[in-house]
Amino acid sequence: MLMIRLARFGAKKKPFYRVVVIEKERARDSKNLEVVGHYNPLTEPAQVKLDHDRINHWTKNGAQLSETVARLVKNNPAPVA
Repeated sequence: MLMIRLARFGAKKKPFYRVVVIEKERARDSKNLEVVGHYNPLTEPAQVKLDHDRINHWTKNGAQLSETVARLVKNNPAPVA
């Protein structure tokens, strides 16, 4: 099963996250299938950059969102073009 979840990067006490598509059983920072966004909670306001087209593609193909990623997607809707 595929999950869209956060992978932690950055230095100690300065986390930076990538929103990744990964097998559910894999470790948090192991090899992922695709990076679909970035999240930096240390900036004010928190910086969130998501590729909504790719997230929709993966969810239509059976990937599930983690609780945190679902909240990020809900609070940062896709721009209307």
